[in-house]
Amino acid sequence: MKILLRSLVIISFFPVVVFSADVNKEYTLKNESLTLKDCYKLALKQSELIAIDAEQIKIAEAHFLQAFGTIMPQVSFSHTETRNSHNTALNNTHEEKFIFTQDLFSGFKEFAGMKSSNFEKRQRQNELWRAQQLLFVDVSDAFYLLLEIQQDLNALKTIEFALKDRVGELKTRENIGKSRASEIATTEYQLYNLEAEVQLERNQELLVRQLIEFLIGRPLDTIMESKFDFDIKPEGQYLAEASFRPDVQAAYYLSRSDQEKIAIARSGFFPQVNLEGDYFTHRTSTPADSRWETLLTVNVPLFEGTTTYGQVKEASAVAKQSGLLYSRTGRIAIENIHDAYVNMQISVLRKRTLGKALKSAELSYHLQNQDYKLNVVNNLDVLTAIQNLEDVRRSYIHTSYESKRFYWQLLAAAGEINPEKIIK
Repeated sequence: MKILLRSLVIISFFPVVVFSADVNKEYTLKNESLTLKDCYKLALKQSELIAIDAEQIKIAEAHFLQAFGTIMPQVSFSHTETRNSHNTALNNTHEEKFIFTQDLFSGFKEFAGMKSSNFEKRQRQNELWRAQQLLFVDVSDAFYLLLEIQQDLNALKTIEFALKDRVGELKTRENIGKSRASEIATTEYQLYNLEAEVQLERNQELLVRQLIEFLIGRPLDTIMESKFDFDIKPEGQYLAEASFRPDVQAAYYLSRSDQEKIAIARSGFFPQVNLEGDYFTHRTSTPADSRWETLLTVNVPLFEGTTTYGQVKEASAVAKQSGLLYSRTGRIAIENIHDAYVNMQISVLRKRTLGKALKSAELSYHLQNQDYKLNVVNNLDVLTAIQNLEDVRRSYIHTSYESKRFYWQLLAAAGEINPEKIIK
């Protein structure tokens, strides 16, 4: 159970997140058994970090609109009146005009900005998808951990019943002189120790239940397991998908976005060409009969200290950092897949072996119990058989649900969990 406690502690530190994108549908279940899919749907609605990631996509879209707006014409209306102390018609002016402004050339920074924001949007989308995958792992870990504890409690109750039956039989045999008081005391000690273990398991069940309720944002009644078959592919196929994992893709698009920002910074070395046109609806200044007036401005940067150079150098360093982050994220993904695959393989093999051990332990307990009635073995042999059966059965339960948690962790490590299919 130390492993379970460690898992619970790790899971409980995961931040929980309100989904607001495509899964923003009403989904409520009352007094029903929740499946893993049900819990995940509720968790998507509840999790705040996923909602934050969804808003990041909107921010990236806004950045694109801002960059695109700089290449569009700017139109404004101006009303100007001038009065002086003489207050004569010749000295007073009154103008009303439409002002049209168009940037003709600014070092292509607008196009670089649009490409950068486009990459940023893809980055945020992949970050959202990854957050959804990790949330599913959090939910599945807690879900199967609760099922494991419940099955473990059932196993403990079965052993408790066997020990109580054992105490009753020993007391009957003591009355006819076929058993000693020390044998009863030894069995009762094991029974009380088991009852203490049951109380500890119930406390853990309460903690895990509270964790699931925190994730799904509502009280939990019961949960129901849906059966599924493990579809484990060769490790090489999972490793081949490492570069397509959403967080790796997000790091890639971040590096591309930062590369475009170098072009934005370099635009400071280029001339700036602007065209401004005024259309007068009312004019008192000279020439009064002219309705149109245009102004072409060319600004050539000759010397601005080292400001632009510093901006280019900073953008280049940031882009290099992003490239290194992309490389590291890819290597971490490969390591995650390898570790998850090894854990899954070992867990499956261990489950098979423990299944055989459980059958042998059950047979041993049955035979020891029969031999005791024939006075072939003593009470200590029977208690040892009960203890062995308890240990093997609990280990088998733990490994069975551990393999299910490892299965989803493997799919998450390979980026194969598709939240959109899960929530349908």
